[in-house]
Amino acid sequence: MRFDILTIFPDFFGGPDNGIFGHGVVSRALRTGIATAHTHDLRAFTHDRHRTVDDRPFGGGEGMVLKPQPIFECLESLSLTPKPTRDTSRASGSEPKETVILLSAQGKRFTQATARRLATLDRVVLLCGRYEGVDERVSQLFCDEELSIGDYVLSGGELAAAILLDATVRLLPGVLGHADSSRYESFGEGDQPEHLTTEPHTAQAPPRSTNAAAGLLDYPHYTRPAEFLGVPIPEPLGNGDHLAIRKWRRQAALAKTLANRPDLLPTADLTDDDREFLATLGYNPTSE
Repeated sequence: MRFDILTIFPDFFGGPDNGIFGHGVVSRALRTGIATAHTHDLRAFTHDRHRTVDDRPFGGGEGMVLKPQPIFECLESLSLTPKPTRDTSRASGSEPKETVILLSAQGKRFTQATARRLATLDRVVLLCGRYEGVDERVSQLFCDEELSIGDYVLSGGELAAAILLDATVRLLPGVLGHADSSRYESFGEGDQPEHLTTEPHTAQAPPRSTNAAAGLLDYPHYTRPAEFLGVPIPEPLGNGDHLAIRKWRRQAALAKTLANRPDLLPTADLTDDDREFLATLGYNPTSE
């Protein structure tokens, strides 16, 4: 998988030994060739002595706007043409093989589902917005989608690009240490809730995560020592009863979601037992 990042601060992302490219799962993916990442300095595509990439907005107003010409020439150098003339189909069908994304506060919210979709592509091009934004004609002509990482404003799209890159790369086959690591976590795909109490387990096959396809947050995790500063681990985790562990993890995930992200519950895939447990915590779905 290839990532191309268009930015006025290419050094932000670092190199093979520093920055986001030099650490963690992104570094592992790049070192092993599972993914490649390339930064492109928009200032290299300017034609004045000051390497100007921005200008005042038409109609007046605060701030500056990224000019379309340097972005166009950079995209052209990457063999990317305007959307009406671009071939984005796979050889085997109509699924897109690449996408051009503008990172801005005006975009749709980036989610784990978006990351999973992007991880199926061959190429992702990320345009990092700056200043007051990017000339809208760039989005109209070249960008397939506009994404935001949250309901707040950053000084530029570089941080957002780094987050999108990390969230997507870790989903590529072979990047994480265990193939199921990305399934059984917050917002993971997991198993269906009805399997939580019926699937047999052995000492060699301990219970999986239980956030399921329900879209819940992950349950709390504990490791040794069993007691720390007078606080013990929850009793079910230490008794070896896999059924009790699964039940505790499911209820802990429900409680964590209710406390931190109650907005996820109305669309969660909940069982009757889940709803009864949430009711004991004061959750009233009719009030959402």
